[in-house]
Amino acid sequence: MIRIILALLAVIIFFTVSFFIILPAEWIIGKFSPGAKERSSLAIVQWAFRLVMRIAGCKPRVIGYENVPKDEAVLFISNHRSFFDIIITYTLVPGQTGYISKKENRIPILAQYMKNIHCLFLDRHDIKQGMQTILSAIDLIKKGVSICVFPEGTRSRTGELLPFKEGTFKIASKSGCKIVPIAITGSSAIFEDHFPKLKKGEVIVEYGKPFTIQELSDEDRKFPGRYTHDLIKSMLDGHADLS
Repeated sequence: MIRIILALLAVIIFFTVSFFIILPAEWIIGKFSPGAKERSSLAIVQWAFRLVMRIAGCKPRVIGYENVPKDEAVLFISNHRSFFDIIITYTLVPGQTGYISKKENRIPILAQYMKNIHCLFLDRHDIKQGMQTILSAIDLIKKGVSICVFPEGTRSRTGELLPFKEGTFKIASKSGCKIVPIAITGSSAIFEDHFPKLKKGEVIVEYGKPFTIQELSDEDRKFPGRYTHDLIKSMLDGHADLS
């Protein structure tokens, strides 16, 4: 239990310092240089996430990171088994990257950081708002900001890869950006498998080779979500003994 207590203390201290010092300073920086605000907010979030990972004893083993383009915006597509999926992958993004999150995750203070680093909030029960979120993501891609999505729509409680929502892939088809598949193995063993305790362990994060929807076969272009789902499943199966 000591790990979860230390992690909660670290989060409370971080939120307190953020409310009184960091976020006001970020607001002032943004008035003079929005770009500087984006870069500093990303650095702060990555530092905080690395601290949580260190306290939790979460040790990522990254495979295929050379597949991540460093000079263009992409659509990251990942499986989702744990809260730590976001924490781990956000420490690895090479530049400005926004995540699409459920509107239920709009937590005060944290939500402001998420806004600063281009995260978008999705209302799963409002089709019109959902389409606007997709359009906003396309606009961000065109401006050079990568987007990360967990197209299962929720965390898999069983470890099985859930079907991907095809609507997510309009971000890539309309912007023409590359898709980078991500397969995460072992993240639920850090927290969810023995809630409320944190247990140290290794998490494998594998980046597949990027591709565009335009280069797929006619059939796969119709269902890019199914194609990417099968691709990530094959990556996960390669680490099945560690799930």
